[in-house]
Amino acid sequence: MTIGRGVGTAIAVVVVDQLSKHVLLEHFGEVACVDRHERVTAFFDLVLTCNRGMSFGLFNTGDGLSVPLFSIAAVAIVAILVFWLSRVRSDILANAIGLIIGGAIGNVIDRLRFGGVIDFLYFHLGSWYWPAFNCADSAICLGVLIMLFEGLLSRRSESTRDDPLS
Repeated sequence: MTIGRGVGTAIAVVVVDQLSKHVLLEHFGEVACVDRHERVTAFFDLVLTCNRGMSFGLFNTGDGLSVPLFSIAAVAIVAILVFWLSRVRSDILANAIGLIIGGAIGNVIDRLRFGGVIDFLYFHLGSWYWPAFNCADSAICLGVLIMLFEGLLSRRSESTRDDPLS
């Protein structure tokens, strides 16, 4: 039952994502998305920031259209992924799709609650800074990577099966 695995993964991602954001808000003593910054190590800071745009802060205009626009887009993507999940036979692919679904839902919850996505993990090295991100973003990226590797590995195994010399 691969759909159950994918749905279970999605639920776990939403729970971990929302719990981590709750703990972060408690840590900074906030109830909304405001800018806070705390240095943890020479290469990592804990921040509280609100991304009203999409990935890596693109389209972070704060014009009021981003919440409904990006929320509707995410819900449409989730619907497509749920349909795909219902047709998947691979447990690995089901879990990868579940990671993406859970991450998308976690970020939509933020958009509806806070008007943007809470990001809090901020890595840097010297003058190089990676954009702040959260657990949902990590789940989405991990899900996409797993899908890519699973696709590459399944194609490779198919090509070796079709090769009469192997």
